[in-house]
Amino acid sequence: MRFLIIFLFCIASLFGSQYYAKLQPIETYNIQSSVNGIVTFANKQLQNHIAHNQTIVKLDDEVEQIDLKNTKQKLAFLEEILKLEQGILQSFNKVSSKSKFDKDNQKIKILNIKSSIADIKTKIKQLQQTIKHKNIVANNLYIYEIKVVAGDYINVGKLLYTAMDISKGKFTIYIPYDQKQNIKSKTIYIDDQKTNLKISNLYKVTDSKHLSSYKCEIITDKFNDFSKLYKIDFK
Repeated sequence: MRFLIIFLFCIASLFGSQYYAKLQPIETYNIQSSVNGIVTFANKQLQNHIAHNQTIVKLDDEVEQIDLKNTKQKLAFLEEILKLEQGILQSFNKVSSKSKFDKDNQKIKILNIKSSIADIKTKIKQLQQTIKHKNIVANNLYIYEIKVVAGDYINVGKLLYTAMDISKGKFTIYIPYDQKQNIKSKTIYIDDQKTNLKISNLYKVTDSKHLSSYKCEIITDKFNDFSKLYKIDFK
């Protein structure tokens, strides 16, 4: 029995630096809605393609667009009124017959208009943000799957689509403690082919699922097939 344990330990030592991992995109994004609304457009044709600054999902923004137009007009009116009221105050200051009470009232009127202008500018920014969030655009991302269709009502937090950055690939493996200390100095072989790759990230704390191992990431810009299983050796 003791001989068997020693034999198994030797086998583990011989093959302890060999791992298998799927090549995955460097990043995967699950895009959720930050606003409520009805889907008016879902670009299903972009599934399995790279998006180049294109709309993926659009929500109805007709009400916000009208509100934004009217609010901008209101801002223009108030700014014009402000100029007139400021002109009146200047004329008050030139006339000695105007009392301090009249001048103070005019100042208060101007301050109230300025406050209203500030509130309207805030509302315009909010409307612009809402409109922006209702037109979801992706750039240089592979659109894996669009989860909604035109006519769907969307709540905040609803998953809209999944996209991936496939400009580079990433291997993720889990290194046991006894291999962790010297592994960065070793040469990485992929499917028995020597590479110039280096470990991109070796976590300092053991993984929450692989409790006795450390998560290790290897990033490469040279790859053939995503999701293919590759053999990774450290020698």
